Amino acid sequence: MIAGVPLLEDLGDLEGKRVLVRLDLNVPISETPDHKRVVADDFRIRAALPTLMWLRDRGARITACTHLGRPRGAADPAFSLDPVRSRLEELLPGIELLENLRYSPGEEANDPAFVLELVKDQDAYVNDAFGVSHRAHASVVGPPAHLPSAAGRLLAREVEVLTNLLETPARPFVVVVGGAKVKDKIGVIRALADRADTVLVGGGMAFTFLSALGHAIGDSLVDPTQVEACTELLRSGAHLVLPVDTRALAPGGKLSTERDGGVSRAAATGAAPAADATGEVEVFGSEIRAGWRGFDIGPATAVLFAEVIAKAKTVLWNGPMGVFEDERFAGGTRVVAQAVAECSGSTVVGGGDSAAALAQLGLTDRIDHLSTGGGASLELLEFGDLPGLAALRAAPNAIAAAAR
Repeated sequence: MIAGVPLLEDLGDLEGKRVLVRLDLNVPISETPDHKRVVADDFRIRAALPTLMWLRDRGARITACTHLGRPRGAADPAFSLDPVRSRLEELLPGIELLENLRYSPGEEANDPAFVLELVKDQDAYVNDAFGVSHRAHASVVGPPAHLPSAAGRLLAREVEVLTNLLETPARPFVVVVGGAKVKDKIGVIRALADRADTVLVGGGMAFTFLSALGHAIGDSLVDPTQVEACTELLRSGAHLVLPVDTRALAPGGKLSTERDGGVSRAAATGAAPAADATGEVEVFGSEIRAGWRGFDIGPATAVLFAEVIAKAKTVLWNGPMGVFEDERFAGGTRVVAQAVAECSGSTVVGGGDSAAALAQLGLTDRIDHLSTGGGASLELLEFGDLPGLAALRAAPNAIAAAAR
């Protein structure tokens, strides 16, 4: 239950009613040899089915809407929802799906006129798009001001799971954070540091922390604007564990750019690096030689992280441990993914690259909760609320929902 947020049951009798449903069907699209655009991964489409089926079974006339990619406020065939519409029709026939919301500049601008266009002739609104509920976009925050509204099953479940991490995690509670940009995650690390028993830090973001400790990091990624914040966090007494070794690429070396649906085929299969991957790779300890660039946690760090994860009762993982698109730097992410999958405690994985890694390694089914929204997960964990949730709490039927 989400405090103050109306749920599907709070919409009342839906027989014959028109219901606008905001989904997050921003799925990867690939192209077949005959140049047909198809859905490469339908995870988000399947995640939307419980809400759509619940509404359909109660006689609602459903109009679904979503965005796809970044068409920047203009119609673009490259971002047409045709392949998404086709896959949705295969999974659940009879659902009307509007064209890409971001074809209109009014979507990202939260234009009141675009909101009125969306809600015209609709009787109710459902937000089941957790992945964009941290965005104050027209289709997310606009309709609840005009229509009885509710959180869909997916949105409600995401919020419940992540809120429980903040309030009542089984201990030891281990947080694993990775990815490239420390700026994007320093806030959530700070928010979780007091609640977690251990925070494991990997990925490119780790180098800013290592730099704050005075370690030589060669030419590895560092954000000088965040060094002070990292220093303060390290001095706070929080139990942060940083890499003890790093797998690095020699000066002049080149990363593989081979991708398949956003994830490298090499990382998924263990194949040799793509032909465009060049340069010597070496493992360094706490100091990286000048000119070398770290792109993955080293083997000792991977073992260390796996041992901590194995003892956890609750694990939250968000962000890869290295540039796993290049097989030479996929080892750390692979070891962590396997450790999370084998953990006997409760496991939660934030979306994005972490989810992609699990999918490519065939480990998705071994995770207790796989979030559909990486950015939304981080914002909810950091701030405890999202614009999409705040909008639902202000809907015309929210007072009745709060009294349930």
